[in-house]
Amino acid sequence: MKYHRIFAACGMLVVFLSTGSAAAHAGPCQQRAALDQAYCDADGDLVADLPTDPSKLRDPDTLVWAFAPIEDPAVYAQLFRPFTKHLSACLGRQIVYYPVQSVSAEIAAMRAGRLHFAGFSTGPTVEAVNTAGAVPFAAKGRSGELRGYHLVAIVRADSPYQALTDLKGRRVAHVSSASNSGNLAPRALFPAEGLVPDTDYRPILSGAHDKSIMGVLSGDYDMAAVASDVLQRLVERGAVDPAAIRILYESPLFPTAAFVHAHDLDPALADKLKTCFFSFRFPPDMTAAFNGDEQFLPVRYDEAWRTVRAVNDAVGALPD
Repeated sequence: MKYHRIFAACGMLVVFLSTGSAAAHAGPCQQRAALDQAYCDADGDLVADLPTDPSKLRDPDTLVWAFAPIEDPAVYAQLFRPFTKHLSACLGRQIVYYPVQSVSAEIAAMRAGRLHFAGFSTGPTVEAVNTAGAVPFAAKGRSGELRGYHLVAIVRADSPYQALTDLKGRRVAHVSSASNSGNLAPRALFPAEGLVPDTDYRPILSGAHDKSIMGVLSGDYDMAAVASDVLQRLVERGAVDPAAIRILYESPLFPTAAFVHAHDLDPALADKLKTCFFSFRFPPDMTAAFNGDEQFLPVRYDEAWRTVRAVNDAVGALPD
């Protein structure tokens, strides 16, 4: 309850501050790429620049953050507790983890200024960058290398389906409109396999990868398009029997979740936040939950998310 009060208080303050975001770039903006009119990209790195007005920079004593709600938010609230404590000690500030309930709510919160940094799943990262001023700076990795995941199309092992073409006219689950593996990638990649979303089937939005997976197991869906790393985590937790699932399709590798900060954070605070991220080593339960990842590593959005943006372009994705 305390966190909700803090979040609300922070929200009222930063909503007031965020109203200046568009005004911060009220002067001529020569380049903004795919960014919303509230932002500018003069340096061409595809993410929002700092406000040109120094008074618009934010340096709050309490920082609020969230992680992508790809599974039950309560799972991540507990999982990230050691990390949140590390950040608080490292930054010398109060850190509040807020369990957002949907992708749209997370993006809206960052755009409104209620989140100072956040973890976004692969597809929504693009929307967060373009419409909410998110600046990706880190991703999870192991042994100094970034990790990724695949789009997988899964069915029950005892189902009759042997190829994607067998799912025409069937109940197929996607996750959400902004999800890369759960919606955009299937729309871009399935047609080459002979299955066209919205033509051969009408996608059913489950709202979360774990819900799609469990829906296949329960018989609610004949097939689901999900992220391989979420499936692997559910298997490792014992929530899914791998013998009960069959994979019909696996995509090329995609980058995993991006960790971002708001574009209008004071540069000194943003730099210190990055230092604190990169100095953290995952405890065993985080490493186990994140498929062996051990640390946060630096990323550049223009490079690491090139394939994801290409998927978006291929399907003509428009943010909600």
